[in-house]
Amino acid sequence: MLLVTVDVPDGTRIPVRDLLGVDLGVVNLVTTSDGDTHSGERIEACRTSYARRRQRLQRAAHAAQRDGMRPKNIRRALPRTAMRAARFRRDVNHCISKARVAEATGTGRGLALENLTPIRARTQFRQPQRAKMSGWSFAQLRSFVEYKAQLAGVPVVLVDPRNTSKGCSACGHVAKANRPSQARFSCKQCGYTANADFNAALNIKYRAPVNASQVAGRVPQQLWLLAGVGASDKLSRDRFPAISESR
Repeated sequence: MLLVTVDVPDGTRIPVRDLLGVDLGVVNLVTTSDGDTHSGERIEACRTSYARRRQRLQRAAHAAQRDGMRPKNIRRALPRTAMRAARFRRDVNHCISKARVAEATGTGRGLALENLTPIRARTQFRQPQRAKMSGWSFAQLRSFVEYKAQLAGVPVVLVDPRNTSKGCSACGHVAKANRPSQARFSCKQCGYTANADFNAALNIKYRAPVNASQVAGRVPQQLWLLAGVGASDKLSRDRFPAISESR
């Protein structure tokens, strides 16, 4: 086996005029602030199929052991099933991350993602939800987006996901009652209604400039100006008129 390591230089940073918000979920694996979605229905069906296969193999192995047998063939099938599931997740995450980075590159925008690293530590899920939440590698998806974006010169901003699903992207009102169902968002204050995942993606996009200090990789000066974080102390807006006009 030959292992070759190649150092690939980062792409030239593109001038950022706007940000593309990306919401991650289970029903819709990805929803953007442009309204594009990647349904998780096929992925959930595949995850369930692999989980049921593992359960059948484990039951068969236990039954064989009770009968005094050594089920080597079943034990070997278990890691093969896990590897197939991992390859499926990796392939889907590669496809999704490639599409999102290409979309950002083609429109001259940065990417705003949820920082889901601490979410499991502070969030409790019901029993039926646990398998769904742990059955997909969102950390892997984010890492794929980050390294592909770095190669393409696209800045990535990480956003605190707190209240992005319950806050109104039109007026900012936050309430649990704003989510009457999983798919529907309806603000109790201003009456704004939209798809819940799309509303969350808009919140991520609007919150990203405030959280521009949580950037994966190096931060271009243009993004600091877009974020409005100490812009008057760092650089004059006159040096970047395109970004000043877009605000």
